Amino acid sequence: MNIILVEEAEIAGDRLTLIDRRAEHIVKVLRAEPGDRLRVGVIGGRRGFGTIDGMKKKYPFAVELQVDLTDPPGVLPPIDLILALPRPIMLKRILSQVTTLGVGTIHLINANRVEKSFWEAGLLEPEEYRTHLLQGLEQAVDTRLPEVRLHPKFKPFIEDYWPTVAGDYRSLLLADPAGSSRLTEVVTDNSGRLVLAVGPEGGWVDYELEKFKEQGFCCCTLGERILKVDTAVIALHAAISTLREVAAYR
Repeated sequence: MNIILVEEAEIAGDRLTLIDRRAEHIVKVLRAEPGDRLRVGVIGGRRGFGTIDGMKKKYPFAVELQVDLTDPPGVLPPIDLILALPRPIMLKRILSQVTTLGVGTIHLINANRVEKSFWEAGLLEPEEYRTHLLQGLEQAVDTRLPEVRLHPKFKPFIEDYWPTVAGDYRSLLLADPAGSSRLTEVVTDNSGRLVLAVGPEGGWVDYELEKFKEQGFCCCTLGERILKVDTAVIALHAAISTLREVAAYR
């Protein structure tokens, strides 16, 4: 936990009192003492520091801080993600990890090789997946939560919904091991927003690939090796971010 995230309503003036897992983390993991300064941020808002001026080091833990939150939230990450819904245990990891890396919006979509039961998972409830997004923000020292949108039917997503937002993006990338282009060939600048589509275990079927291509997506690959979805998402995000950064200094 590299930043203590709080709701705006928890702050009274410049005072913040914590009595939950965050207080326990400060006491047992950070081993903080009165007078120490910790990073603090309001979820969706400003960031800054809190100075500890009181604490209870035994259960039930409590930490009192005087906060000074004058820094704005981080900038909106330039990468969005379209993800064929994976199994819940994998989705938990992906949500946390991509939030740490930085995404603006996560579109969870259906695909031919997505198990129908995945759409019944409790993890798709906002109060459930929000926990994993917050873990990612705590790691990254950010306060801006990604937006999560659910699209349980593929055809309405790609034919009806996608054309309404496609204009927001400069680059549309579709990941597939058999893609005709390498990332280095298609990510050549760092201007504008980019969306990356990653398929399910087993990959996209031909129909889905064609539908994405009809919408202007470029089918690209990291190489011949077949990666698990959670590995592929992180590898692709890292590669794209690196290529955009390199392009910025050319």
